[in-house]
Amino acid sequence: MIDPNSVYFTIGIILLMIWSIPWKGVALWKAERNKQKVWFVVMLLANTLAILEILYIYKFQKKRK
Repeated sequence: MIDPNSVYFTIGIILLMIWSIPWKGVALWKAERNKQKVWFVVMLLANTLAILEILYIYKFQKKRK
């Protein structure tokens, strides 16, 4: 069982934050630039450890001309 008071748990949470925050920032910025409000709101509210953000960036964002 994982002890939430352990140092390893804290380090793991910090590493997950370092991984997901830049992806979320880029994806939100691109969704806003592309005027995709639904994607913006979903990514803002959902915490998927950057999986949703990476999918958006590489598969679902509108391609600029």
